Amino acid sequence: MTSQNKSQLQSTFKSQDTEEWFDIHFTRPLGLLWAKAFDHFNIHPNVVTILSIILGAAAGIMFYYPDMTHTIIGILLLIWANLYDSADGQLARMTGKKTRWGRILDGFAGDVWFFTIYAAICLRLQGNYIPCTTVKWGFWIWLLAAISGLIFHGKQCQLADYYRNIHLFFIKGKSGSELDNFEKLRKEFHSLNWKKDGMWKLFLYFYGNYTRSQEKMTPNFQLFKLKLGDKYGDEPVCPELANKFRKGSLPLMKWANILTFNTRAIALYISLLIGQPWLYFIFEITVMNIIFAYMRHKHEKLCKNMMQLL
Repeated sequence: MTSQNKSQLQSTFKSQDTEEWFDIHFTRPLGLLWAKAFDHFNIHPNVVTILSIILGAAAGIMFYYPDMTHTIIGILLLIWANLYDSADGQLARMTGKKTRWGRILDGFAGDVWFFTIYAAICLRLQGNYIPCTTVKWGFWIWLLAAISGLIFHGKQCQLADYYRNIHLFFIKGKSGSELDNFEKLRKEFHSLNWKKDGMWKLFLYFYGNYTRSQEKMTPNFQLFKLKLGDKYGDEPVCPELANKFRKGSLPLMKWANILTFNTRAIALYISLLIGQPWLYFIFEITVMNIIFAYMRHKHEKLCKNMMQLL
């Protein structure tokens, strides 16, 4: 890759700090090629996001079938969907075509993928026997999926997303981060009219709940943020303090990245390829939750220590 191409690639990152190794060397370069192709044909980033939703949902449907052919097709479709999910953001940053609908669709995409995948696995297994028993999965696979997806998967992604936005806030300020506040989101929600801004108002309602959940999981950071507001107001945080926070937060970014897509997808692929997709739910509940708890503990400790510097 030439220095010019490398520079162009890096310009489509939110930050080198928050990018995963696999994404830097695989997903982002291929995503950039797709972004350039879409830009050449003047295709809007929102269209790319919709295509990623369709591909991800199609992947989930493939995972319903237990044969290897459907499994491999499903894996390839999900990889393709993820490339488009990368390309839409890169295209938006390249062209400046950022819209409210883009934010709505982008947040919706991953949810559609994994809802379809979870449902397909449950439908596939519910008539099968639980390994080493004479009991069929039935209701139990749905319960396992609900615990994995609704309780753990969602919380893990919420916290990882929040920590990456916090990190971006300290290295790029408000303009380079999507760090939001529940109270402000609710005020905007109540200020809108259902007839005129119905879809955006609906999005703000659910996004507000999402943000409130993030804030509830991070009590020490919320106190730290309040103290920062009291001291600096709307002014940028002093570079020395920002650098100290970045130094403490940077080692946690690898854990935040693990809790997003790539590691989760690899575990899913392995479980499907060996014909035991229920193991993916176990992986979510055990390994990913241990990482979640460790990351949260370390970040809350960092925020507590940073408060003493104010």
